[in-house]
Amino acid sequence: MVDITVMGAGIFGLSVAWACAKRGARVRVIDPHGPGAGASGGIVGAMAPHVPELWNSKKAFQLDSLLMAGDFWAEVAEVSNRSPGYARLGRLQPIADAAALALAHERTQNAATLWQGQAEWRVLPASGAWCPPSATGQIIHDTLTARLHPRQACAALVAALHARGAEVVTEGPASGHILWATGIAGLEEMTAAHTRTVGNGVKGQGALLAHDARDQPQIFANEVHIVPHEDGTTAIGSTSERYYDDPSSTDAQLDDVIARAVAAVPALAGAPVIARWAGVRPRSRSRAPMLGAHPFRLGEFLANGGFKIGFGMAPKVAQVMADLMLDGIDTIPDDFKPEASL
Repeated sequence: MVDITVMGAGIFGLSVAWACAKRGARVRVIDPHGPGAGASGGIVGAMAPHVPELWNSKKAFQLDSLLMAGDFWAEVAEVSNRSPGYARLGRLQPIADAAALALAHERTQNAATLWQGQAEWRVLPASGAWCPPSATGQIIHDTLTARLHPRQACAALVAALHARGAEVVTEGPASGHILWATGIAGLEEMTAAHTRTVGNGVKGQGALLAHDARDQPQIFANEVHIVPHEDGTTAIGSTSERYYDDPSSTDAQLDDVIARAVAAVPALAGAPVIARWAGVRPRSRSRAPMLGAHPFRLGEFLANGGFKIGFGMAPKVAQVMADLMLDGIDTIPDDFKPEASL
């Protein structure tokens, strides 16, 4: 018998399992496909904040989580003896025109207040070989953005769970409190049980280049994320495809993403593509994570809808779901409750 059974070994399931195991709960994670088999097994790993304006509960929750991430991943690395590839090195974004420059300066002031003095949104002159070309000669540099390697992060969480005596298995009985963190399959299951679409999958394609910029900030330019990893590779991503035939194939859309990345950062020209990846990310109807009591499984729990920000949200999701399941304490924002997407 276990205290917590987590169905799904993606980033939400593994992170909640880790938070529960740290508090002494007996934990079993079950996923027939193995850890990180879905969208959480990607290669990009951009953990970037929403812009500091029009503040709401989603942005506040994400801020808390991004600020928690350093300690969260450092502990996982220490217990597992495996690196998740985490580093908070910030992000550069070119500024296209005078209107965008004025908005960037306005957001500098917003960030000073909303980010609680723990990170900055700065406007700086564009300079250096790693800096993307900017029509205004200015760039945004935010110091809140972080990176990790998704596959390595999932592997580190599994190793940390094993070190704490938790099980991560492909099959087994469910007992205790049961959490469903099954991504796109879970959204489809809830849609089938409901009268309208609860959420849908959005396909993303990414690539890994053999270019070592491991100590550089990530870049967002030409609608592309460019993320240097600590292992000497650089990730490029991603597409957002609502309509697709093959969820795991890559195609000319990824070639275009790579071309746009090279145009934004000429230093990438000629770097070999060493991996191509595609997967389907779970997006709820409300576009916020769905956290709390499962709407169709009485007495059970739900953590789904990480979409593009699952890794950035994971530390805080783990905390609030462990609070709810182990202690009955509910601090989940109303916007994140499953009923917001029903």
